[in-house]
Amino acid sequence: RSLCTVVCKWTYTSDRGWDDSFWKMIGLEDLVKDKYEKIGNHVLSPGEAVGKGLTPDAAEDLGLPEGIAVAASLIDAHAGGLGVIGADVKGHNLPCENQPITSRVAMICGTSSCHMGVSETPIFVPGVWGPYFSAMVPGLWLNEGGQSATGKLIDHMVRGHVAFPELEAKAAASAHSIYTYLNSHLDLIKKSLPVGFLTVDLHVWPDFHGNRSPLTDLTLKGTVVGLTLSRGLDELALIYLATVQAIALGTRHILEAMQAAGHEITTLFLCGGLSKNPLFVQMHADITGKPVVLSKEVESVLVGAAILGACASGDFASIQEAMAKMGKIGRVVQPNHEHKRFYDKKYKVFLKLVEHQREYRSIMNS
Repeated sequence: RSLCTVVCKWTYTSDRGWDDSFWKMIGLEDLVKDKYEKIGNHVLSPGEAVGKGLTPDAAEDLGLPEGIAVAASLIDAHAGGLGVIGADVKGHNLPCENQPITSRVAMICGTSSCHMGVSETPIFVPGVWGPYFSAMVPGLWLNEGGQSATGKLIDHMVRGHVAFPELEAKAAASAHSIYTYLNSHLDLIKKSLPVGFLTVDLHVWPDFHGNRSPLTDLTLKGTVVGLTLSRGLDELALIYLATVQAIALGTRHILEAMQAAGHEITTLFLCGGLSKNPLFVQMHADITGKPVVLSKEVESVLVGAAILGACASGDFASIQEAMAKMGKIGRVVQPNHEHKRFYDKKYKVFLKLVEHQREYRSIMNS
């Protein structure tokens, strides 16, 4: 078993092992029998070599040499965090240079998003999972924030709009993806304004699938304020922009909860599908006020898995060494601090949206 999986998902701790009382409390006390034989009691740290390497059957199926090193694994998002968070940042003029890795947060952005931050001592953050010891970076505690719907939400808003067929046709005619086309359309309609300012009277609360962090409220719903009778491509582009901003405002909400609890975060490291979208990246920089580092290799989950394999094979002496050598910076996106006042106001509205939603619920339930 991987320490990452059993610590993050199964209430295991590296010093005390399984928690008998938990299994008894939830009616699964039969798992405790025979020293947890049913669910396994041999736990390895991520990157440790497993057994004698690849078995003959697996080697034949995969077309690889028998006995090649196999590493204890990480959960997918955690592998993504490992793939970006330890990159060497020298020469990029970043605030996290000459600071410990604890000043960084890795964001794995896809259908949903995870926010992974590490600390030297355990930090308990309300609404953020953890702290988990050695669950991602050996010897450090991990906190894991998250948003249940990000890429999925953007797709939902764009594809559900009445102007989507028009967007699809125009994007295909220009040989661009729908999101590249939408980003260029926003540039057309912004005129002299900064793009982000187009949503001055359009606001989205993004929890269409409940809130994971930092409110941990699965009953929350999505909210859109500022709709008109417009049905064209301009309106679709604005809804798309407001949704991307809402996701970035949600990230700010998570980061503020982590910082209030004791994390000192200066830099964001983004990977995953959404990190390919320049609007998504710039909005995260502008709205959080922090520089965003993009990995040279977008598929950072695979880099994290490769780091584990390189440790199991003995190519590197430690996960930390492998992270610094194998994680590479592709690009740095700086926040535009001139826009801070606007996004501070958007954030104030963002927090009002959830406050009002709870107020409406209270009225209806009273």
